[in-house]
Amino acid sequence: MREHSAAIKPPRALFVPFPFGAALGRPADPEFQNRVLRAAFRLFDAPAGPVLDDFPEDLAGMPAAPVQASAVPLAAAEPDAAMETTQVRRYYEQWVQQHGKTAVGVSGIPPVQFRGVIRFLEAYADGEPADLRGRPPDVPLPQFLRYCADDLKAMYYEARMMAKPGITGDELARWFWGETAAGRLLRRVRDRLDASDDPGAKAAAFGIAR
Repeated sequence: MREHSAAIKPPRALFVPFPFGAALGRPADPEFQNRVLRAAFRLFDAPAGPVLDDFPEDLAGMPAAPVQASAVPLAAAEPDAAMETTQVRRYYEQWVQQHGKTAVGVSGIPPVQFRGVIRFLEAYADGEPADLRGRPPDVPLPQFLRYCADDLKAMYYEARMMAKPGITGDELARWFWGETAAGRLLRRVRDRLDASDDPGAKAAAFGIAR
């Protein structure tokens, strides 16, 4: 956000008028993305900072950022998130086999162990003193919860894109937050984190679901 950069005054900042999640512009448009990168690197030519520059091009017709959880009404969902996750993983594995890459992996927990991740998240959301074997000792619990949530969302999104080719980002978000047990669970994890007085927990809550 431009106003945040104006207040924080980093040494060099380039404001881009694109939706969240598209910092370099439209996907699969390397020419445009290179123009954004070159504009950012040119800021190093300034003799002193702070520098806040505006990228001169907009993206007409680019869809807005996907809807956030808070804007998605809840619908009927599979009551058992662990069972649902096992079912979703079959499509996820097809996605990885077909594409050869995945966004899953930041938590370090393999998808075959995501039932355990679900039970860990459920225990935390229920107010229990939860933790998970495999959490690196140097990663605080709130940050690890965020990593697990990110991996869970990535697996669900990639599975859904495999099952529903051509689905839009907005449709993905509405499906995940409105129709899945995992989406409901992450809302509950967010609520417990957000109720904490720890700024790190509140930041993790914001990253998990807004």
